[in-house]
Amino acid sequence: MGARGTVTPLAVAVLALLDERPRHPYDMHQALLERGMDRLVKVRPGSLYHTVARLTGCELIRADGVDRDGRRPERTTYRITSAGRAALRDRVAELLRTPAAEYPGFPLALAEAHNLPKEQVRELLAERRAQLGGDLDEIRALGVWAGDHALPRRYWMVLTYLRTMLEAEIGWVDALLGDLDDGTLAWDRFDPGTGRRIAAPIDAWATAVRADPPPLPAEPGATPRTRSS
Repeated sequence: MGARGTVTPLAVAVLALLDERPRHPYDMHQALLERGMDRLVKVRPGSLYHTVARLTGCELIRADGVDRDGRRPERTTYRITSAGRAALRDRVAELLRTPAAEYPGFPLALAEAHNLPKEQVRELLAERRAQLGGDLDEIRALGVWAGDHALPRRYWMVLTYLRTMLEAEIGWVDALLGDLDDGTLAWDRFDPGTGRRIAAPIDAWATAVRADPPPLPAEPGATPRTRSS
């Protein structure tokens, strides 16, 4: 299995924690939650233990002793290996360098939102807008906390990225809601009783593609191609 498959987003977070100091999985889980890393990766105990076992099998980390705290079960402490440190740095560099197609659900939902009545789309987007506003408040508050505690910016610059992305999405959703409200964005009519379109959907894409195929992404320095070429 290549580095990309082995060093998943959660594995990156685990390796980064162990690059600081040896830890046991419970400590890793608590540290990830305390730092708000659950906003960046899925942090679940089962997935975390599976990741630790996989990294151990790949010799990117190794067990470093067992301890017991009072009546708690024994806990195995892990430390990063030199191979793990190299894998961490290589994977972070790759993620920084190369944009990846992550296929989030929201753009897909926007592409297919025309299958729902306008009123329902507006209601759903308003709910999303409210949730985004709450997320933005939390990110802003965490950023203020980090600044107040004089944490070096390199450790929390991701918060400014998340804040910027949230602000951009909120602004875009607000504009879309405005277009729905004032009729700027035309919409198909749906039968309130059946929930079906009153008229059949138009395959506008096929008509436009036949008339003038859109360009395909080109390699750097190459001439753009069309999808029919």
